[in-house]
Amino acid sequence: MKRTIIFAAALLLASPLAMAYQVTGPVLEMTDSKIVVQKGKEKWELARDAGTKVTGDVKVGDKVTVEYKMTATSIEAKGGGKAKAKGKDKK
Repeated sequence: MKRTIIFAAALLLASPLAMAYQVTGPVLEMTDSKIVVQKGKEKWELARDAGTKVTGDVKVGDKVTVEYKMTATSIEAKGGGKAKAKGKDKK
């Protein structure tokens, strides 16, 4: 029983960490509302706000690692029920 409670507590503590992502590369642009980072051939634009923690003095050209989360802002249902199963034979 005690082992189960400890395991459940560990899962609860680890779950926020599992939802974090990161991108590393040089800074192309940085404003109060966004940061643009070059990752390979792609440009990653990530939103910033007053709650974004910045460690150090970040300048264009600096290599940075940005940790971010993907969060839904709205969800709209389009279907009218359960999805149809694919692969059923028509008779």
